[in-house]
Order: sequence, then C-alpha cells, then structure tokens
Amino acid sequence: MDRIYLDNAATTPLDKEVIAEMVNVMENYYGNPSSIHAQGREVRTLVEKARKTVAGLLNAVPAEIFFTSGGTEADNMAIRCGIAAYGIKHAITSKIEHHAVEHTLEQLLKDGVIDKLSFVRIDSKGNVDYNHLEELLKENPRSMVSLMHANNELGTLTDIERVGDICERYDAIYHCDTVQTMGHYQHDVRKLKAHFIVCAAHKLHGPKGVGFIYVNHAVKINPLIYGGAQERNMRGGTENIYGIVGLAKALEMAYSKMEEHQQEIQELKTYMKEKLTAEVPGIFFNGETDPQNSLYTVLSVSFPEMDMADMLLFNLDINGISASGGSACSSGSNIGSHVLTGIAADPNRPSVRFSFSKYNTKEEIDYVIEKVKHIVEQNIVV
Repeated sequence: MDRIYLDNAATTPLDKEVIAEMVNVMENYYGNPSSIHAQGREVRTLVEKARKTVAGLLNAVPAEIFFTSGGTEADNMAIRCGIAAYGIKHAITSKIEHHAVEHTLEQLLKDGVIDKLSFVRIDSKGNVDYNHLEELLKENPRSMVSLMHANNELGTLTDIERVGDICERYDAIYHCDTVQTMGHYQHDVRKLKAHFIVCAAHKLHGPKGVGFIYVNHAVKINPLIYGGAQERNMRGGTENIYGIVGLAKALEMAYSKMEEHQQEIQELKTYMKEKLTAEVPGIFFNGETDPQNSLYTVLSVSFPEMDMADMLLFNLDINGISASGGSACSSGSNIGSHVLTGIAADPNRPSVRFSFSKYNTKEEIDYVIEKVKHIVEQNIVV
C-alpha cells in the first residue's frame, strides 16, 4: 500500500482542479495587478473575481475580504490591528488557542500594548466555559476576545454564534480563528457576529502561502503591513495572484460538495474510533468526539503509557503512516503540546492526531489500525 496521509489538519494535498486553475494563471496572466495597462487590468480582474467568490460563499461583501499570506498573518492582523484601532487594553483567549493567537497576545502584553490578558476556563475536553467568558466581559467590557472555532489538535468545536452573542452584549471585539473549519462548515458572517474570521487555503486543498481575513464592515482598522495601496489600501505588497485564484477555486469546490464530504469523512472518523476502541486496549480520545461537538476531520487518540513513547510517531512513519501528535508538557519543560497541557492530559500518555480528508479510504483506516495495534502490543508497559 502507498503511504497513508492522515495529517490533513496540518495541510491538505492540492486538488487537481485547483492546480489546473493556478497553472492557467501562471501560463497566461503575468501582469502586475497594480499596473494600469491591459495585462495589469486582466490580472486585477482575476483578483476581484476571486474576492467576489469568497465573499459570496460567506454571505459577506467583497469589501470585507482581504487576501493575506495565510492564517497566521490574518490572525495577527485581526488581533494587532483590532486592538490598536480601538485602544483595547484587555484581551481574552484560552490556553489551547493556536500559537498565532496566543503568542501574539502574549507579546502585546509584554510590549505594554495591552494591560491584561485573561484566559477563559476550559474543561478536560477543551470546551469553553461560556459563563466564565461572560464574567470576564462583565469585569472588562470592550475587550478583544479571540476564541477558535475548532481546536486544531483536539477537534473540539466552540459555539461561535453563542460567543458572538456574548461579545455583542459587552461591546467586545470578537476575532474567531476559523482556519480549521473554513471550507468544512458553512460560515454566514451576517449571523456570526464576529468582527474577524480567517482562512488558510492549504487547509482545504488549496495552495500554501495564501489566506484571507474577513473584516466586518463596521470595523475600521489600519493595515498590519505597509508599503503599497494593494488590497484596498489594507495590505502592502504585490498580490499572490496564483494563490488567490487557487484559494477561491478550492473554497468554491469545498462548498459545492460540503455535505457529501462531511458525511463521508465523519463515517471514516467514526469507523476508526470504534475499531480502535475495540482492538487497542487502554486507549481513549482527547477532546469531544461526537459529531455535534467535534470537527469531523480530527481524531486525537490518547495511548496507554508505553516504552519508547517518543518513538510512536516514528514507528507510524516507518510503516508508511503520516500523522502528528505528542504529549502534555512535563513539569518545568516547554517541550510538548500546550493544548494537551491546557486540558490537563496525562503527560505519560502519548497522543496521536489523525486527521482526515476527502481522499482517505476505509481500506487505509484498516491498515492504520492493524499497524497501531501491533506497535502498541510491542511497546505497552505492563
């Protein structure tokens, strides 16, 4: 069997139709979209067509979509520019956010841009304590709130519409990291009440190095990157034309078959969960796993304590299986998963995140379970 790729939460393979769309642009459209001549205008049209496509899928208007280099830049833009524009001195996040959010807020605190950074409580499965969020906002209205839609390691979903309602009551600025869910769930920004949501194209079978930020029309911010009038004066730098076209194509394709892919991938995840439970003693799952509360592309497996636990991913790799994982940070050590530490996972139990896409099959899952079972049997601590 060929190598099995189950690390789609890290990045996804490019769809062939996306590649074809990008190659067409590479071969036939080389103008600078800021140029006023015919070749420049041609390329500008491609960018604006892509912007219109993205906006239409999100129920946004084109003027609310700005293309970036990816999710990390988009998160930084939302947080840094939102805080600066409104003079915000208090931010709220969680201990299990992506580092693009957590590290950015910690740096703003260190630099004195904000005076206080609060962490909303989460439970052992990564669920947000909404009552605690409201308590924090009662004490500190007009805060910046940054909470992700789906945790990239656990798969646990946050009720982002509920978060939006709470933020609205306390006049808070709300940024939602939607990198893991963009293209996997429908996002209607008119219902969401978020001021910012973000995308990285490579999480939905698009190219790396491109993403976007949605900025609600009611929010007025200054650019994060200066140096040109690109992106409607909101992001300096010549646009990544091939990437932008590829992003729009990938998102359009994701929306066109979203329900079909969701059902197929959820069935694979459920099948793997049930087979692992039946055939590998001592395992359990990190985060939520039921379909209503869990991202259908992610399954985080906690394995029993075993000899050479740090070699688990390596053993999977030499058996042709690509996945990711780790363990909770040990006391006094920065090495390990801050997410697993954030939910107080046992640091002696190694975890593996298996993440799925439309290209995975049941036969692949059977092979993975067979190899996992063998590896655990050979290494388990008695």
